[in-house]
Amino acid sequence: MNEKSKLVIIIGSVRAGRFGPTVATWVADRAGEHGGFDVELVDLADVEIPLALPAVSAKEAGASYPRPETMQQVTDRLDAADAFVVVTPEYNHSYPASLKALIDWHYDQWAAKPVAFVSYGAAAGGRHAVIHLENVLTELHAVTIRDGLSFPNYFLSWADGAPQDQQAQVLAKTMFEHLDWWSQSLRAARATAPYPSAS
Repeated sequence: MNEKSKLVIIIGSVRAGRFGPTVATWVADRAGEHGGFDVELVDLADVEIPLALPAVSAKEAGASYPRPETMQQVTDRLDAADAFVVVTPEYNHSYPASLKALIDWHYDQWAAKPVAFVSYGAAAGGRHAVIHLENVLTELHAVTIRDGLSFPNYFLSWADGAPQDQQAQVLAKTMFEHLDWWSQSLRAARATAPYPSAS
C-alpha cells in the first residue's frame, strides 16, 4: 500500500465572519474518509504574512526569500506537503489578498505538487477566484487539479456545517481520488529526480 500523502488544506480568508473554517472542516472530513492523506489545516488567520516583500526576487535569492521568523512554521508545512487543497471565497471576482501574500512569499514549495480548489461565493460559487488561482499557481509550476468543488450561494445551501446537496459528497470523492493519484505520482517523480529549476 502506498504511503499516505501529506495534505495541507489552506483556509484562505481572514475576514471577520468568514465561512472558510466551516468549509475547510467539512473538506478535511472528506479527506479523512478517503484514507489516503495525513491532513493538516493551515488557517491564514493564524499566520502573520507581511504584504511587503523584499526587493530581491525569489529567483535572484535562489528561490528562497529571507522570510520573517513568524512565517517559519507555515513555510515548513508547505515544504513538507505532498498536495494542497485551497479553500477560497470570491471577493470582487477574485481571491483574498491573504492567499496572494502567502503564495508570493513562497516559490519552490508549490513546484511539482498538485493543488485542488474548493470555492464558495454567490452565484458563481467562487469560480472567478479559482480561475485566477489556477493561473498564479501554474506559473509556480504547481499541477492544478481539474475536479474541485464550488458552492454557489453557500449562505443558503449549507446547514449544520455541511452542504445540503448530496452530490457534493460524490464530487469530493472524485476530487480526492484525482488528488491522491497526482500526489503519489509526483512524489515518486520528485524522489527519482529533482524538479528542474524554474529559473
